[in-house]
Amino acid sequence: MDSGKLLRWAGGIMIVMGAGHLAVLATTAWADVAGWVDRGMWAAVPLLADGPTVESLRNKVTFWGGPGSFGVPLILLGSLTWHLARRGVAVPAGIGWALALWCALGGVLLVPSPFFAGIAPGILIVLAARKTSSPDARTAD
Repeated sequence: MDSGKLLRWAGGIMIVMGAGHLAVLATTAWADVAGWVDRGMWAAVPLLADGPTVESLRNKVTFWGGPGSFGVPLILLGSLTWHLARRGVAVPAGIGWALALWCALGGVLLVPSPFFAGIAPGILIVLAARKTSSPDARTAD
């Protein structure tokens, strides 16, 4: 498999994971998300609270588990990876290593967790970077 296909797979997996994360939030905490629309986005994580309430804690958890989580940046990173793969630009292996290690650590800390699925795109990015930096890949161009 060439490095472009590996990067497209990695990008696709990241996009699906990020979108899936946000979709799960939307289905499980729809009342909280709809409340933000009614009260405004500032109601999600109020800066000045009168005191901790169950509603404010639930809003904070919903915000940091949804739009404030790594779901949106994961979609953006996946889209960038996909775009770079289409242009034939290599993604640095360090990005793949960082993503794989971050997901492994998150998976260990939050067991059971789908964090472990994030290791796959990280490894694919590392493999794609190795293919593009190998002597065989340079002579093929």
